[in-house]
Amino acid sequence: MGAATEVARAAPLAAAKRRSTTLLHLLQLENPDGVFVFTLPPPSPEPEAETLIDKIGSCCRVFAFSDAGEPASERDAKRERLSEVLDAVRSSSTSIDTKNKQQPAPGLDHRVMAALVKMLAANLFREMPPPPPSASCPLADAPAAIDEESPAVSLLPSWPHLQAVYDILLAMVAGAGDDDATKSLRHHLDRRFLASLVSLFASDDPRERDRLKTAYHMLYSKLTPDRAFMRRSMAAALLRFAHHDSSSSSPAGVGELLEICGSIINGFAVPLKEEHRGFLLRVLMPLHRTRWLHAYHRQLVYCVLQFVHKEPALVGAVVQGILRRWPVTNCQKEVLLIDELEEIVEVLQQDQFDALAVPICSRIARCATSCSSQVAERALYVWNNERFLELACSSSDGGATMERILPAFVASIEDNLERHWSKCVRDVTGSVKALLQQMAPEMYARCAAGLAASRAEADADADARADRWRRIEAAAAANAAT
Repeated sequence: MGAATEVARAAPLAAAKRRSTTLLHLLQLENPDGVFVFTLPPPSPEPEAETLIDKIGSCCRVFAFSDAGEPASERDAKRERLSEVLDAVRSSSTSIDTKNKQQPAPGLDHRVMAALVKMLAANLFREMPPPPPSASCPLADAPAAIDEESPAVSLLPSWPHLQAVYDILLAMVAGAGDDDATKSLRHHLDRRFLASLVSLFASDDPRERDRLKTAYHMLYSKLTPDRAFMRRSMAAALLRFAHHDSSSSSPAGVGELLEICGSIINGFAVPLKEEHRGFLLRVLMPLHRTRWLHAYHRQLVYCVLQFVHKEPALVGAVVQGILRRWPVTNCQKEVLLIDELEEIVEVLQQDQFDALAVPICSRIARCATSCSSQVAERALYVWNNERFLELACSSSDGGATMERILPAFVASIEDNLERHWSKCVRDVTGSVKALLQQMAPEMYARCAAGLAASRAEADADADARADRWRRIEAAAAANAAT
């Protein structure tokens, strides 16, 4: 009885096994290679993703905020939808806590990413307005309140929408934490999109430029294969401003681009590549020539000093580039460039200073006699710099450097004490003279004696020249009388 029961139980299993073997045999007959391809139906779209895509598509409509015919209710509705999209993007990148274990978020669907990029392009990329009349033509009829030396600031009325759009872009980039998410981000944000972002730095709204700076810097850190392209795009924008737009447009975006460049330069490996040296000499140095230097000089100096710190051999080219672009009539730029030269001197070694002391000190000595009291005082205050005094006094060539730089300063000091119109400049000059006489009394006396001799010789030459002209005039008068 038990044996019969066991046989009865085993019979269905044997039959199932035989049926399975027969099915496998039939499949092997149809596919001798043993490769079986099963076509599955496409997955049905998730309802939440479809709803989000529709909501993103409805945000592609751009409101000008200056058209009286635009309903305020529709603008408010778009702002609410943008806020909902932002929450959805942020939630997709938030880790899920399951039983005290952080699980990675599923991320955004590729269809949602495509819809987001389309919406970002529709809202962000636009034609920039022309510069104000005072920037394109200083003599044009413009309000007297506009300062020609100050960059134009124009707050966008559509900023409530643009702010939410930039927040969505930042959330998208910040959410790309793993390799798959970064690859998806790079797939959707192509180089055309990145180049269009650079063009937005020309916006006159500082709020937009600040958000854009953060977004572009984050993209640079995420999109490693596109870093060279992004550097070239920024270099092209800076070159365009330095050589074509500097006289007719405001410097909007230059400071923000230089801030990004400064952070990038800080991460360069040494020795520097030739591409990086070319960026310093062909992009950063020409930016010293524009009339808007005061608007971005702090960021520019930081970038230049980063290069000097990483490769000290570049300091000679940097100093020559600054001196070659020295202004003639712009006193504000002269003060800024004296500041930059002083900061460069502070990072020089003794042998580097000895090689560059004459061109640097000759320019500063000429600035000390400037008719502008600000320029003259700033040049004289260089002697208050402890590092400058240390390098000038402890030269590696046995004091020869001081012998070469002191005559120019002695001439400037004596000239200021005799003829400068500003009492403040004369007082500062007297303090510098006392300092130099205390540091090197014999050398100062020799330079002063040499200056007096050269002045006496120049006066004698001038008297002889005037005497010759008098004789020529007398001879001409005698010939005319006869």
